[in-house]
Amino acid sequence: MSEQAKAGGVLGMIWEFFASVRLTVILLLSLAATSVIGTLVPQNESPMAYQQAFGEFLYRLMAALDLFDMYRAWWFQLLIVLLALNIIVCSVERLTALSGILFVRHPVFKIARFQKAKNRQEFSVEAPAADLQARYMAALASQFGYRRVEPQGEGFVIFAEKWRWTRLGVYVVHLSIVVLLVGSLIGSIFGFEGYVNIPENESTDTIRLRFSNQPVTLPFTIRCDDFDVSFYESGAPKEYRSNLAILENGRTVLTKAIVVNDPLRYRGINIFQSSYGQVPHEHEDAEDAAPGEFRLKVTARDSGQAHTLSGAVGDRLNLPDGRGEILLREYVPHLNFGGQDLGPGLNLTLTQPGKEAQEIVLAMRFPNFDKMRGGEFLLAVEGAAPQRFRPGQDSGQRFYTGLQVTRDPGVPVVYAGFACMILGLLVTFFMSHQMVCVEVRVLGAACRVAVAGIANKNRLGMQQKIAQIADRLRAA
Repeated sequence: MSEQAKAGGVLGMIWEFFASVRLTVILLLSLAATSVIGTLVPQNESPMAYQQAFGEFLYRLMAALDLFDMYRAWWFQLLIVLLALNIIVCSVERLTALSGILFVRHPVFKIARFQKAKNRQEFSVEAPAADLQARYMAALASQFGYRRVEPQGEGFVIFAEKWRWTRLGVYVVHLSIVVLLVGSLIGSIFGFEGYVNIPENESTDTIRLRFSNQPVTLPFTIRCDDFDVSFYESGAPKEYRSNLAILENGRTVLTKAIVVNDPLRYRGINIFQSSYGQVPHEHEDAEDAAPGEFRLKVTARDSGQAHTLSGAVGDRLNLPDGRGEILLREYVPHLNFGGQDLGPGLNLTLTQPGKEAQEIVLAMRFPNFDKMRGGEFLLAVEGAAPQRFRPGQDSGQRFYTGLQVTRDPGVPVVYAGFACMILGLLVTFFMSHQMVCVEVRVLGAACRVAVAGIANKNRLGMQQKIAQIADRLRAA
């Protein structure tokens, strides 16, 4: 323990703890290790998928450790807070050590450092020292903001410097990392991702969170004025478009037609086109209505080749290359597991030659639900569509639009952090604190001039600069 920590008591020990570079290494390794876990364990999947993959004991243990929503877990956020504090304290500690250079009105120059500089250049001039002083001060004025003359015997010394503030470049990078960490914290704490189904000509201000299914009230109302869908000849949906309106205090403040990958953005909230379906009878919920057709994505695990199969409940879909068939057995409006409503689901039976038939459950809101099951194929419900009506046929049926609603208030902070980092890197790598010494000694009727410089980085560039300054002073 340092004497400073002892003198400062508990606060001193806390300060020393956060000023430790060893703590930085430990925190970075911890974040790297947990990020690997977050990559290996799919995040925000359904409880049933996790139980199928890990079993009941491991599922409960990993759920207690928040490994299924790791980036919002309290311990992960604590690691980020500790790293931010560590960076701030380390930066303040090192800035304090540099305060004698950065935060002084008149910097200290030690002529001995310049006399030992390898870039030192000397030449003689036939002129009085007083004339050289005025000429050299004027010659250095265009390049150096700070200049000072000190007498030395019958001659003089000129000290000049510029870009002292560039020593702060690395601390601007440190600040940018802190800003990025704060932005990620803001997003994980105050952001959300949810969904909502809105029938045509109806509106709502409430969505449900993707994983917990908890309701969230928006600061405005979303209204679906119209919904249109077009199909390919194969029957697969070509495009579905929702005409949405945003209302505040009963007034329409924004309208936009959205399609997939072209969201509506308002007050920091993003509204994406996600799915659609037919509005059921009045006594049913929109999710209770069974779609007329499902699009099933089948991906071979060995080759990664994917195929899309379409069919309704009761249909048998043939796998590629005669490798079996899939029976679409049942649509489940509310797939329940452990007391949680996972939303709509689909029960399948997979039959392959020479293998026992498998009963598979897919949660339609979770594309990676089947990822951890294993087996030859990875199955996912890519989409669901109502019964298609041929041109000229009046369906008499309304549609609902399925919307994904997200909010991440940390995004502007993260962008500011990236801008700050770019600025700090430019200063750190392309600019340096430069100090120059011009020493003039009187030798009879002539003067001996020596020019040398010191920079905190890019010494080769400083050597070239000293050569240019020497040439300019010769001509002055």
